Amino acid sequence: MLDACEICSVRDWQTVHTGPVRDGAFGSLTAPETVVGRCGGCGAERLAEAFCHDDSIYSSNEYRNLLQEGVDAASFFAEHDMMQLQNLKVLWPESVRGKRVADVGCAAGSFLDHISGLAAKTIAIEPCGAYHDSLRERGHTLYSTTSEGRSALTTSVDFATTFSVIEHVRNPRAFLTEIASLLKPGGRMLVSTPNRRDVLMDLLPDDYPAFFYRSVHRWYFDVPSFTRCAELAGLSVEKSIVVHRFGLSNALVWLRDRKPGGRTPLPHLDSPLLDSFWQSYIEKEGSGDYLYFSLARAG
Repeated sequence: MLDACEICSVRDWQTVHTGPVRDGAFGSLTAPETVVGRCGGCGAERLAEAFCHDDSIYSSNEYRNLLQEGVDAASFFAEHDMMQLQNLKVLWPESVRGKRVADVGCAAGSFLDHISGLAAKTIAIEPCGAYHDSLRERGHTLYSTTSEGRSALTTSVDFATTFSVIEHVRNPRAFLTEIASLLKPGGRMLVSTPNRRDVLMDLLPDDYPAFFYRSVHRWYFDVPSFTRCAELAGLSVEKSIVVHRFGLSNALVWLRDRKPGGRTPLPHLDSPLLDSFWQSYIEKEGSGDYLYFSLARAG
């Protein structure tokens, strides 16, 4: 079911999951024979293409409909504005003041709004037409694809971001190479993606994988496999950061109920200090739920 790896061209795959995976919102699952394999070359994991959604869902409303989310900018802000605090926290101490910044796969552009007025130019690269008018109205320079932006931009980009996008694409190596082509020599980028070493993958090996693996995510990385992908794309990894975005109650609810409980704390566990210790420990162990990578273009 798996052909040559798009990242490293190796054809050696080890099956790491066979069974249904999440298909959009929680509760919707794919067929029981869904397969995820781990590449014997670069170490990345991939959902077999037969179980993936076509790329066309990202240029229409289909992707947000699948997630049972609204498809207008206001709905996106309600879901994602709060998440920008984590992105900005990881960005620090990088300064975007006076820089030309591109966000690839920006959706409605929540991150760009947060740096607008500080950056010299904000460039939105987003295939979904439902967000285009709003992005333009808010002053972001818009392109539907990275290649379109590369052709139109007369000055190279200083800094690029792409949050929670690389796991969706057919070829992560080519995706990073395309973004790097926007950057000036010495330009840098910040990339985020789910961490397949998420602590719950070990704590709940029979229940959590069907939630973690998703029909809209082709690729699943840990730090070594993503680092290898970036290197093959001609980029150097300056820094990798493991983040855990959930408090202790989230893990305990999973262990109790075998299903997600969101961010609502359990009784007697509503303690920022307790959550801070838990999250810091999990991050130190490399088992947080998300990864960030600071990458630099050579030259």
